[in-house]
Amino acid sequence: MARRSVLFSPGDQPELLRKAPETGADVVVFDLEDAVVPARKTEARTAVQSVLADPNFDPDCEVCVRVNPIGAGARDDVETVLAGENPRLDAVVLPKARSADEVTTLGRLLDERAFDVPVLALVESARGVLHAEEIADAGPTDALVFGAEDLAADVGATRTDDGIEVLHAREQVVLAAGAAGVDAIDTVYTDIEDTEGLTEETEFAAQLGYDGKLAIHPSQVDPINDAFTPAAEDVEWAKRVLDAQEEADEAGHGVYRVDGEMVDAPLVAQAERILERARAADGGDADE
Repeated sequence: MARRSVLFSPGDQPELLRKAPETGADVVVFDLEDAVVPARKTEARTAVQSVLADPNFDPDCEVCVRVNPIGAGARDDVETVLAGENPRLDAVVLPKARSADEVTTLGRLLDERAFDVPVLALVESARGVLHAEEIADAGPTDALVFGAEDLAADVGATRTDDGIEVLHAREQVVLAAGAAGVDAIDTVYTDIEDTEGLTEETEFAAQLGYDGKLAIHPSQVDPINDAFTPAAEDVEWAKRVLDAQEEADEAGHGVYRVDGEMVDAPLVAQAERILERARAADGGDADE
């Protein structure tokens, strides 16, 4: 399952909730937190519940709900959203995750409703970054999501174009996700008019090891998807590496050449990752 693009949609606008899966995003997140003012929380919960329980709502992407933080509305969100029969819900996004306990608490809230879905934990505070490893290791966690804007506000950092002020935290989150074997989703790019900047930042996120990126506008979905989809020449290189590996294994060789380059275990792992991403992106078999 690809999670290249993760698009947020405000929970109090049901018409946008229904349209969100049509954008081509791999994941849509119905937002009950930051996108909804306090006075409209109840209305948003009801709107999200209605859409998810509608038997005609059956998109071919992953559907998530971002609840409010633990102790600040998460229980009400879960109880209302899961009140209908057979809600079309694949995962829940936990904002401002500061510890593994908060993730397991959300997991228990879901268990109380007999609803077994994973948690995508948003790491967007100093405490959350410092506890990213344990958050990633928590049983319900299926992805870590990095939130640079809230983190910068939490520590009093000034956001810059190159993002150097959050780079350490950004790398910490992707390392924690990699160690736990869960997905890593990169932070938002706030300038929705700057497609070139979005592409550059998304390509950098992919280089860091991220699997996807948050989107706050439908126009950001395609550039994000493109940046996380391996180029055809990279896929062909990966196939040559793995084909040559089979021959090398049969001959008992641990190191071998492909296109004049010495190939060993790290490059094999890179080739496997490229093909895995290609398969997830097209929903098919990149080996064909």
